[in-house]
Amino acid sequence: MAEVALVDVSKSFGAVEAVRGLSLSIADGEFVVLLGPTGAGKTTTLRLIAGLERPDRGNVVIQRRDVTDEMPAERDVAFVFQQYSLYPHLTVYDNLAFPLRSPARRMSVQAIRRRIQQVAELLHIEGKLDNRATALSGGEMQRVAIGRALVREPAVYLMDEPLSSLDAKLRAELRLELKRIQRELGTTIIYVTHDQIEAMTMADRIGVMNEGEMIQLGTPREIYEQPNSAYVASRLGTPIINLIPAELLGGDTVPPNARTVGLRTEHIRISSADRHGPHARVHWVEHLGDQNHVHLKLADHSLVTLADPAQPLKAGDEVSLEFSEPLYFDQAGNRVGADGLRGHA
Repeated sequence: MAEVALVDVSKSFGAVEAVRGLSLSIADGEFVVLLGPTGAGKTTTLRLIAGLERPDRGNVVIQRRDVTDEMPAERDVAFVFQQYSLYPHLTVYDNLAFPLRSPARRMSVQAIRRRIQQVAELLHIEGKLDNRATALSGGEMQRVAIGRALVREPAVYLMDEPLSSLDAKLRAELRLELKRIQRELGTTIIYVTHDQIEAMTMADRIGVMNEGEMIQLGTPREIYEQPNSAYVASRLGTPIINLIPAELLGGDTVPPNARTVGLRTEHIRISSADRHGPHARVHWVEHLGDQNHVHLKLADHSLVTLADPAQPLKAGDEVSLEFSEPLYFDQAGNRVGADGLRGHA
């Protein structure tokens, strides 16, 4: 039985339909990431699960119990927000202890101490317990904010872009820490982000959202390799997938109803201009150490691909291109297979 389920849930704010007919089932111990741009409905989905918003239609189920009409405190969930939301006048220990000292929990001082020590060790902040929150770095404050959720041991953790305000190095460190903790504890986490790297590295499954709808739900590999639309394809991959008119490929392999071709950077091979294949011109080359990003012009369309740094390429060079594993999309942006039928990832 799923740990969390949304059944045909919709929520509007005035004329804006933030979540539209969303059905989603999340298993016990699963790490699910909701991915999409601002306004896709990701945070509203979290708030509906937490009980901070009530759906206009549909049901929210947690641990096989319909909680649609229950208050947030009755749902046994913990919410980690984008901002740290710590009590600045309290020590790290007291910030972590705060949710355990509520009258509803009635935990002993010894039990609270044991639980905080366990969580502090998981987060590598055991040496900071006596520090005030204001004396911490940004990464340490976010660890404390995550720790304050972990000490409660709820049924579900809800995390709304908790790493977005950190620098790149800290984000990378905490991504690893958060996934390690989730695996060790076997917790259920629903995590919201617009960062594709967070989604790819942490998720068991990714739910790609747009304008309040779930466009595709699958493993990171499924979403990356078998996107069901050009929109989904463009959410994952760095550099972003190349989308060009289908007629530029030519040949008999293009499905008749394909209007756009998606080409990942790793699926474009550059050869000398005397080889067979579409001809393009090098616009400029980004040197990134272990690889180069080569920006090309194919007719009037721009492409980006990867190349070995040892490959002698410079702006103005004419090259031929070889494509592998292209993705085809129809006029509406939906995926079509090589037989011309709409593809389903």
